[in-house]
Amino acid sequence: MNLETGLRDGHRSDEVAQVGLAVAAVENMPAPLMTAPPPDGGLRAWSQVVAGHLINALTWGFAASFGVYQLHYTEDLHLAPSLTSWIGSIQVFLTFAISAFSGRSADAGYARHAVIAGTTLCIFGTFMTSLTEKYWQIFLAQGLCTGVGMGVMYMPAVTVVGTYFARKKTMALAMGAAGGGTGSISTFARNIIGLNDVESVNLLLLTNAIGIPIRPILGYVSDRWCGPINVFVPISALLGLMIYCWMAVKTRAETYAFAAVYGIVTAGTQGIFVGALASLTKDLSKTGTRFGMVCSILAFATLSGPPIAGALIENDGGRYRTAQVWGGTAILLGSLTIGAARIYETGFRVRVRM
Repeated sequence: MNLETGLRDGHRSDEVAQVGLAVAAVENMPAPLMTAPPPDGGLRAWSQVVAGHLINALTWGFAASFGVYQLHYTEDLHLAPSLTSWIGSIQVFLTFAISAFSGRSADAGYARHAVIAGTTLCIFGTFMTSLTEKYWQIFLAQGLCTGVGMGVMYMPAVTVVGTYFARKKTMALAMGAAGGGTGSISTFARNIIGLNDVESVNLLLLTNAIGIPIRPILGYVSDRWCGPINVFVPISALLGLMIYCWMAVKTRAETYAFAAVYGIVTAGTQGIFVGALASLTKDLSKTGTRFGMVCSILAFATLSGPPIAGALIENDGGRYRTAQVWGGTAILLGSLTIGAARIYETGFRVRVRM
């Protein structure tokens, strides 16, 4: 009897020791993202939105300004447009592709570490780009180094913002996304319309800046009334139609008018995309992983898109019509796919918040 009691006590002691070791190991691990109900407001929550806004400015704002760099590469360094487009496309590709890993690291509690590492790489790559003169140097510095840095720090910012909000999640994510810009039409304005380099850059700035306020506005509308998916479907379809309308632009005035409307529509599409994806993720602890998986798929589209457009323009004798038809068709097919997913989930009911 004493022997049995001693054995039981020994086993109990081992179990207590194992529990103690497990607790100690957990206490030494980085804290994962919150799984408690989000505060949905407050100083700390909105400070995450400000941080996300700034990180978006460093990532997508930098990527959206590639048209400025492209003018320098084609005009001053005499590089082919299809060649320089690979620099921007590999940069965006890495931003999306690495999101699968950086998003998972954010879920595990390493969001701050990822942001520090990413900003360091972006700063280093930008400094090195200023010293480059040859294509392979530009590709390594701006394409690879900054692309990796953007991928490491982008997804943690989106992930963290999403965990602090519930009812206002779409608007908060859209406000963070307002730090980024949109694509460039500056080469079209210079080569087809006849704007000079300064005017082309000003057009790019107009396109980027005018879309900033529309993102939180659409986010507010989504949270308050219809839901992000119901906004994402029509705004993405409208973007595809805008690309078709681009073919009718012939004069300077039409170019500026188109740039303004295009900036609003494409900014709305980019801003609501994040909220739409977040609305499909119910488990906040898996937000980074889910976002990262989707962005990894997007990476291959962004890698192939600009070179294909550049090749279409070159094969069309410098005209943009073929590339415009291709771009508008691709976006419309994407919006139809999202619409089909919405119908699959809710049926053909119109007044369903999603």
